Amino acid sequence: MTRTKLWIGAALAMVMGFSTVNDVQAADISRGDRYAGLPWASRSPVLAQHGMAATEQPLASLIAIEILKKGGSAVDAAIAANAALGLMEPVLNGIGGDCFAIVYDPKTKKLYGYNGSGPSAKGRSLEKMKEEVKAVYDKAGMPAKDHIPPLGSLPVTVPGTVDCWGALHAKFGKLPLAEDLAPAIAYARNGFPVTELVAKYWKLNFAAFEQHKAMIEELDNARHTYLIDGHTPEQGEVFRNPDLANTLSEIATGGRDAFYKGKIAHTIDAYFKRTGGDLRYSDFADFHGEWVTPQSVDYHGYDVYELPPNGQGFAVLEMLQILKHFDLKKMGAGSADAVTAMLEAKRLAYEDLAKYYADPRFANVPMKGLISETYGAERAKQINLAHANPNIGPGDPRLFEGDTTDFETADKDGMMVSMIQSNYRGMGSGLVADHLGFMFQDRGELFSLKPGAANVYAPGKRPFHTIIPGFVMKDGRPWMAFGVMGGDMQPQGHVQVLTNMIDFGMNIQEAGDAARWRHYGNAEPTGEPSQGIGTVEMETGFDPKVKDELAKRGYKVVPGTGAFGGYEAIRYDAKNHVYWGATEMRKDGEVIGY
Repeated sequence: MTRTKLWIGAALAMVMGFSTVNDVQAADISRGDRYAGLPWASRSPVLAQHGMAATEQPLASLIAIEILKKGGSAVDAAIAANAALGLMEPVLNGIGGDCFAIVYDPKTKKLYGYNGSGPSAKGRSLEKMKEEVKAVYDKAGMPAKDHIPPLGSLPVTVPGTVDCWGALHAKFGKLPLAEDLAPAIAYARNGFPVTELVAKYWKLNFAAFEQHKAMIEELDNARHTYLIDGHTPEQGEVFRNPDLANTLSEIATGGRDAFYKGKIAHTIDAYFKRTGGDLRYSDFADFHGEWVTPQSVDYHGYDVYELPPNGQGFAVLEMLQILKHFDLKKMGAGSADAVTAMLEAKRLAYEDLAKYYADPRFANVPMKGLISETYGAERAKQINLAHANPNIGPGDPRLFEGDTTDFETADKDGMMVSMIQSNYRGMGSGLVADHLGFMFQDRGELFSLKPGAANVYAPGKRPFHTIIPGFVMKDGRPWMAFGVMGGDMQPQGHVQVLTNMIDFGMNIQEAGDAARWRHYGNAEPTGEPSQGIGTVEMETGFDPKVKDELAKRGYKVVPGTGAFGGYEAIRYDAKNHVYWGATEMRKDGEVIGY
């Protein structure tokens, strides 16, 4: 099972949106025709000159635009949108999770990266973690697993989102932080109508919490915060979160330190002491994220940037270095050869990911080798387009250590932000501290429990991370800020979107609308072994003949279950000084520009 599917039953797989079954029977009618662009695209790109926001929630996009019109920077808009998304899409993100960002600053003409991921508790050793893992499975009446459970306090790590806001705002903000957070605070107090997909995820999350409540030390706070008269909000029902409004107001007044050193941190400390968790006030007070340098590879004249580990962004760069050795354009979009080349590149890169990716403060990650052109060429030699390679394993990028690491906003000055933020699996751990209005992430599930592994659990260590912002430069100018959410789908999604645009000539919206594939079955950074060739999920937009041909080449091809990520992007046309925006048709969001 992959890290996004590794779970104790179908319930949590459903939480992650792995079901596409509609609540009502579809009528005997389909979509209308398009008269420009590709016929299967959901809509045209959004075009604007002065500013743009692309998010998964139309109200969040509108909030970001209002911040830009008040004179805020793209960073101010991103913070405002993120705060709103944490309220309006708690099934995906919130201030109990982590956050990463890439910012293009037009003043310095440089890219800046921020890693806002928090560490594990300093007071819990590997031995203690193993004992507690066994105890949780015993309590739940389940066979013991050599894997941190996804619920309860064990996978909770220090949330890094508010720290990320603080760092970005201090460097690039133009408006007071209180002004950035004011819209989310108002919506939290007054309410907002819940959107379609979020309502579905909300219901599935709580079904999973209730089914596996033996794993969760305390669930009443989550019920109090996220249910309306005992039920999850339905589509169109107005939801309020006054506790979160109060928490965001504290942050608006006191900045990031209000969260990590003030009353909020003391409340969290008391909560975990009462419920038996290990996080303490000092874990929060001592935490700071870090500025990191985005690293890039040249893919057909486009400089694609990702952040270095502990995230998985380098898998995108390694895949692109491998794919440079195949003429995807000649093969054709969606062809069996093009999909085979990408699948095999993914399988190769993910075996390296499982072995090497970890917190570089604790492990020696061969960063230069992993994304070097010569290593990509060596890995490409293992690909035979005629059939899947049954013997893929990690390579040795250390031999190539030469000299060489979601939502988007853009403003009138040319600043562009690619930011991605998540609770990891669904809503998170199931734990909500008293009257704070947000759920803690379950990111620590991604640690390995195997001694000697790069990603093995350790106190004060950051786990392997899935969320990755992406950025592309062209001829020294910003070209695109983008992201594709969804666990281990993210590098796969980044590569599919980029090849759709760079190799196959699709526009920014078409590149996201195009049918996607998702492969799982590689070895995992949590310690699970490879499942051979693995399984390929494919959306219905692929030609059935292509699926049949892939099956002949040795792949297990199955219908898509909806886990194909969430895409948002803003592209900059430097010649005309115009932003092009796109958002995910598979989600509830919208792009707005002005």
